[in-house]
Amino acid sequence: MHSSNSASGDSADSADSAGRFPALTGLPPDFTFGTATAAYQIEGAHDEDGRGPSIWDTYCREPGRIEGAATGDVACDHYHRYREDVALLRELGVDSYRFSVSWPRVQPTGTGPANAPGLDFYDRLTDELLAAGIRPAVTLYHWDLPQALEDRGGWRVRETAERFAAYTALVAERLGDRVHRWITLNEPFCSAFLGYATGRHAPGAREGRGALAAAHHLLVGHGLAVRALRAADVAGEIGITLNPDRLLPATGSPADQAAVRRAETLHNETWFDPLFAGRYPRGEAETWGPAAEGATHRRPDDLALIGAPLDFLGINYYRPLTLADAPYRDPDPVTRTATDIRVAERPRDDVRHTTMGWPVVPHAFTDLLVDLSARYPALPPLLITENGSAEADTVTEDGPRGRVHDADRIGYLRDHLAAVAEAVRAGVDVRGYYVWSLLDNFEWARGYGQRFGLVRVDYATQRRIPKDSYHWFRDLINAHRKAAR
Repeated sequence: MHSSNSASGDSADSADSAGRFPALTGLPPDFTFGTATAAYQIEGAHDEDGRGPSIWDTYCREPGRIEGAATGDVACDHYHRYREDVALLRELGVDSYRFSVSWPRVQPTGTGPANAPGLDFYDRLTDELLAAGIRPAVTLYHWDLPQALEDRGGWRVRETAERFAAYTALVAERLGDRVHRWITLNEPFCSAFLGYATGRHAPGAREGRGALAAAHHLLVGHGLAVRALRAADVAGEIGITLNPDRLLPATGSPADQAAVRRAETLHNETWFDPLFAGRYPRGEAETWGPAAEGATHRRPDDLALIGAPLDFLGINYYRPLTLADAPYRDPDPVTRTATDIRVAERPRDDVRHTTMGWPVVPHAFTDLLVDLSARYPALPPLLITENGSAEADTVTEDGPRGRVHDADRIGYLRDHLAAVAEAVRAGVDVRGYYVWSLLDNFEWARGYGQRFGLVRVDYATQRRIPKDSYHWFRDLINAHRKAAR
């Protein structure tokens, strides 16, 4: 495996962890370092070995949905190149690797027995990771719902939650003795509200009550999956990954403060309150109006199911949102979507932005973690399951394989890891940090134009080039281990 000098030019053995890597100060000795990916974004092999179509396969084929008319049909070809990618992980030195299982690869229609070749792939990947000394962290749902289940109502209907539990049991039966961490859902906010309200993600719906039903059924699916994992007596820890937002008012006006309050319901309380406070959000009526009335999708025992104790909570974070009061985009309460809550995002001109257009505000990450821990005393230990930045990477000619000098990404990761360490020093129980992502990949509706990876992927040739950030992160991990000895 090719290895070049770190971005700083120093070896990890001679590094002083508090000097070169001040972001490590205060992190516990057993802190987990890892990277994360998702099946549809990297695997490819979209119709091989019995895999069925997902809602993202369908969505990508609808004109105008994806930048550049891109699809995940090939992506990073990880399905065939997973050994090469695990070798990159081994050289990187991570403790853990977070990957997702493709539901339609395991159950092509979302029902029935497991598709053996699909489960065999994850069996091989898990064993390859363990042989490399890397602990597998499995996400059971990272947005790739089998299309056959969407045709029957998708997450709008309770049956999908029940099917998710049955699929979970199939995966647990095969991998339950070797997986270190289980994550039921990744960012249900995006599944429910980008998928069923804004239409920016698959399945591309624009609904009010339907999106609110989807949000609830995702949480029900989580609760049923936790029950299935406990029943299977899996060896690993069990949790869920949310993407809470740090929400800031554009001004100090009462109207903007009220807008932030409504957005808290949409972005944060819809998930945190049922999971960790035993209630539904108190601001539902104010936030959604008629769409929140008559929630027939809820059952009396659902809160107990959803709020079953967890071993950890995954947090995905990239940027804060600055919000202002705004009029309804749709005056008709019948056709109004669940994200039309009289709020508008305001741009910031005082900070750097990534190529996704996201503002870089590391201290907001500390504030978010401290605030969540104060608001929800019942939170389990936290893992940062995604954090990273899309940057304008270019390949230079130096080195046998070329180089990517991504100083902005290194700065982003350094400062956000420092923000995590600051939260730990403030008393927040954070036990790990996973960079998004190991590889450049299919970035959902943004296609292949956005690059988040520590490793550059040339999509035409599938050639992998570790970036300077890869070598920096490797050296940081080594420095932490040296300091912990």
